[in-house]
Amino acid sequence: MEPNAKILLESDTNELEIVEFRIDEVDDKGNVIPCYFGVNVAKVREIIRLPELRKVVNANPCISGMIKLRDQVISLIDLSRALNKNTEGITADRVLVLEFNRVVVGILVHSVSRIYRISWENVEPPVKAIHDANITGVVKMEDRIILILDFEKIIAELSSQMALNMPTAEQLLPQESLNRETKTIIVADDSRFIRATICNTLREAGYKVEEAENGEEAWQLISAKMGACGGNIASNLNLVITDIEMPRMDGLHLTAKIRKETVLDPLPVVIFSSLASQDNKAKWKNLGAADILTKPDLPNLVEKADTLVI
Repeated sequence: MEPNAKILLESDTNELEIVEFRIDEVDDKGNVIPCYFGVNVAKVREIIRLPELRKVVNANPCISGMIKLRDQVISLIDLSRALNKNTEGITADRVLVLEFNRVVVGILVHSVSRIYRISWENVEPPVKAIHDANITGVVKMEDRIILILDFEKIIAELSSQMALNMPTAEQLLPQESLNRETKTIIVADDSRFIRATICNTLREAGYKVEEAENGEEAWQLISAKMGACGGNIASNLNLVITDIEMPRMDGLHLTAKIRKETVLDPLPVVIFSSLASQDNKAKWKNLGAADILTKPDLPNLVEKADTLVI
């Protein structure tokens, strides 16, 4: 990971760095249309030319095969196929090697241009006209639009190794010493796929759950409850679960804002992120997070919530 990316993941600057790349497509008249996408630098291990490709029998059509990266063999995903792009005649020879959720995977793209450092305030949620569930954010540049992709969703739908494991029925059983129906949890995540999974799990266990698509929306919900709680936040809100990467306001900035309010001192914040390395976990706890969870921790989500709700 780049040094700047590390800095952004240990503070509440509300900034990120994105790697811009292209997946072009061919329209009905045969014209090549450039399409710009972005991914958080924190997820990018390296960028390489396409090496020798080893085909995999009976693989998903979106998985081109396997490539060897020094002593490691990883899957290579043809992103143009995953995004249903018509790329006939266009050669893809660049690979973004991504690492998150304890998984390393290669993403085949047409070209990689540069890195931009931007504020999350300048990343807008997708407009309602964009019905692509793979898009979590929109960055408006002077001459183009960069779409931020939900790689967690894209890869999870292609790989059983990345799929979200749901809690068992036993893990959702009522807790005798805790009336979950009286407890409210706010979940903030820009990925509809991840947010729905977390929220549905908590609701099935009996919790009242309110959803936010980003940190700004979450802060509005929290502020309203803070204003109506009469000094006792536990009467209105009992836990916040937040992603890190979100338009408008990221999870680290949201956590820092919560920790600055005296009335919210008892309120636990859990960060649910694919970027939760051991180093990042320690830094995020210093920002005020009560705990940090990753995709493999999802089956224990309800149990973790039971131990933290106020």
